[in-house]
Amino acid sequence: MVHDNSQHIDDVWHLWNKHKDEQSANELIKHYMYIVHFHVERIASYIPRTFDKNDLISLGLIGLYDALNKFEPDRKLKFDTYATIRIRGAIIDGLRKEDWLPRALREQAKKIEQVSETLKQTLARKPTSKEIGKQLNMTSDEVEAIIMDTLFANVLSIDSNVSTTESGDDVSLSSTLKDNQMVTPEQFMLDTELNAELVRGIKQLNENEQLVISLFYNEELTLTEIGNVLNLTTSRISQIHKRALFKLSDILKKMNSVYAQ
Repeated sequence: MVHDNSQHIDDVWHLWNKHKDEQSANELIKHYMYIVHFHVERIASYIPRTFDKNDLISLGLIGLYDALNKFEPDRKLKFDTYATIRIRGAIIDGLRKEDWLPRALREQAKKIEQVSETLKQTLARKPTSKEIGKQLNMTSDEVEAIIMDTLFANVLSIDSNVSTTESGDDVSLSSTLKDNQMVTPEQFMLDTELNAELVRGIKQLNENEQLVISLFYNEELTLTEIGNVLNLTTSRISQIHKRALFKLSDILKKMNSVYAQ
């Protein structure tokens, strides 16, 4: 059965490459929609729930259709890999244009950072989200959610387009960074130090937080899939994810600033 489906998709690809017809495009889009849904679920876990997930799906579809039109089979690159790049890029570009992180949220993030620094000096340690929230009349969940939103906003800024190639492909800021294969001794030491800090930070998380971080970033499961594994609701997994990122926020901000240089 799997073989028959694989052969059918190969036939559809042949028709699409030859005629670029609407029927072939629709069949291929239907077949590869799982890639769109995968990236929508992952990105949706970072942004406010007020942002309609259907809008993310629409952006992902634009990326998928773009991938179909620009894919070159002769380059011996798997379409799944190429589509992943175009789909994620389309969603991120769409989010950036929508300015999904409102000014009020940015201002709240600045207040949280200021209070956090003050408490850090007073307590001689990193304050908890509950301690920060108490100073700002916010709940710990609200503090953690805002921190996570701003962390993802930093990622968007790194992925922003800075130019366009002659073929019409966008060039992101991150793609202009030095080749990771040509790491300088200074960069290698910096990477090693940051990775070690991140590992130490993760070890300080509780068991559930460590599991969620591992399953989300290493195993690339969605929050819903992680909930099924741990027998917890998606909402609860989301809370654990936010709390873990809040605890690691200082390290993540430091890493982000390094890779932005």
